Amino acid sequence: MRTITTTADLAEFCLEAAKHPFVTIDTEFLRERTYYSKLCLVQLAMPGTDDSNAVLVDPLAEGISLEPLYDLYRDTSVVKVFHAARQDLEIFFVDAGVFPEPLFDTQVAAMVCGFGEQVGYETLVRKICNEGVDKSSRFTDWSRRPLSDAQKKYALADVTHLRQIYEFLSAKLEQSGRGRWVAEELTTLTSPETYVTAPQDAWKRVKTRTNSPKFLSIVRELAAFREEYAQGRNVPRNRVYKDDALVELASLKPSNHEELGRSRLLLREARKGEIADGILKGIAAGIATKPDKMPKPDRSREKLQVNPALADLLRVLLKAKTEKSGVAAKLIAPASDLDGIAAGMRDIPALKGWRLEVFGTDALRLCEGKIALTANGNDVEVVEV
Repeated sequence: MRTITTTADLAEFCLEAAKHPFVTIDTEFLRERTYYSKLCLVQLAMPGTDDSNAVLVDPLAEGISLEPLYDLYRDTSVVKVFHAARQDLEIFFVDAGVFPEPLFDTQVAAMVCGFGEQVGYETLVRKICNEGVDKSSRFTDWSRRPLSDAQKKYALADVTHLRQIYEFLSAKLEQSGRGRWVAEELTTLTSPETYVTAPQDAWKRVKTRTNSPKFLSIVRELAAFREEYAQGRNVPRNRVYKDDALVELASLKPSNHEELGRSRLLLREARKGEIADGILKGIAAGIATKPDKMPKPDRSREKLQVNPALADLLRVLLKAKTEKSGVAAKLIAPASDLDGIAAGMRDIPALKGWRLEVFGTDALRLCEGKIALTANGNDVEVVEV
């Protein structure tokens, strides 16, 4: 098990990898104590059947630069293969502003190929490679050095099995003609907006029981301060204060440190100093927000007049399409999309791209009364009206 600890060795490996049609990649990282993930290990493998073409890269080694790896990411002649790539891609985007191109995500491909929704890596190893994965090192501290042999073996297996999985899934996509479907799904993963949380928009992630614009104005200011503080000091946002404390503060609206100290849910460290001052300033700013500047939550779906009978028919149609295509129902159209279609909405994901091809076209025809559904034994079939 070879571990790369120098830029020169990494450059040599990446130059060799660039001669192959694909390279498999995985990472090990920590995020419990930081806002941004701390990259602790990168695993790479070129095509092959054993460990000889696979390496571990130690990003914590003194003086090493990952720029040779990023050069490989920019090389469009080599497919970069990940499984469940979102967190991996966030690390590289935050570090260098780079996305691997072209990208292949085996989790997305597996969903399109009929392996179910958000299928795990271990499941694919078992079903495609007919092997098991030792999970004993999964939750170890990857920042500690030296790494144990067990950790190295576990980490390397994440990219060596991935080669066979990629070859299997890419062949299925080629056979079925669904490669375009995967490409559509991956556009979100390679969009910078996916990984950037603007402080002024952080409030949208906070669940509240009221949509009062005055209340949400305070929530917005408190969430923005927390996001700025967490990003600036690279600490988890929950270490600043948790959502339930944020909502409590927006309700209580303390105006000084004494009133702030009466909070039941606020962490002790947040009752004084810079965090406390930021909270009080945020609450004051929220209270002072003018009506035309207050948040306006999206209430469009609250006004929907959902036809329950049509919604039920759409669910039956979706089940039939799912069984025929082998694609997970939630990937094609979640329940909210079905209700939206039944209420007359048309600007929704289920009616765009490959989903329109698989389900959306017939869903619209069903709504227009142009098709009907009939039972044929255990199957549901579409019939023209």
